[in-house]
Amino acid sequence: MLRSRTIFAIILACLSLTGTAQTRKIQNKPYIDLRPMHFGILVGMNMQDIEFENAGPQTITLEDGTTHEETIVCDDDRWNSGFSVGVLADLRLSQYLNLRFSPTMHFGAKHLTFRNLTETDQEGRQIETTQDMKNTYISLPINLKFSAERWNNYRPYITAGVNPTLNLTSKNQEYIQLKKSDMFLEVGLGCDFYLPFFKLIPELKFCYSLRDAIDHDHAQELQDANLRKYTNAVTRGCSKMIVLTFYFE
Repeated sequence: MLRSRTIFAIILACLSLTGTAQTRKIQNKPYIDLRPMHFGILVGMNMQDIEFENAGPQTITLEDGTTHEETIVCDDDRWNSGFSVGVLADLRLSQYLNLRFSPTMHFGAKHLTFRNLTETDQEGRQIETTQDMKNTYISLPINLKFSAERWNNYRPYITAGVNPTLNLTSKNQEYIQLKKSDMFLEVGLGCDFYLPFFKLIPELKFCYSLRDAIDHDHAQELQDANLRKYTNAVTRGCSKMIVLTFYFE
């Protein structure tokens, strides 16, 4: 019995020493979060997608005046990776709350596939047409950052906000064209890592468009009337992005 009590006391002592060692770990940059405002840069990667609502059957008028019905569906059939770069301004509101403004450029693309469910080729397969839609966005996100208590040299957080964007690229004779501006709702999570000379912040963010991103007037601008059936096949499109960002403060 005495031996068991001794072993139990030794284990408790070891656990106590271990806990004490963890709480006494030297903190890097201990006062960096007390600054009223600080700045940084960011680099990362993004994955772009767009969710379509299809129009269903549509009446096609041929050059000779005859009409027939076709059903064309459009889908962004894969996530496409891109590159992101920008700057960060962080305003301290309280011990756990910060306001962040991070102008960013997102370089990426979307891959669209149109499937004609009415017509088939000589082998009986549905006719498919594709479009590579390259996008360069200037985004101006404003987010609130809710941070947990700092523990040694890391501090997890969540973030939420809105992200107005400008689309800088367009091709006038493509099937689908996006509007010049959009508005995203975004939520994310990350963690502050306090290194000896700077703070590294990896963050994963999910962005979803709040409005229809499709330019529906684009169909009237197409010189080739045969392309309009693909443009008119979509009634609504909402863009989505997943962004993995590394901030350096």
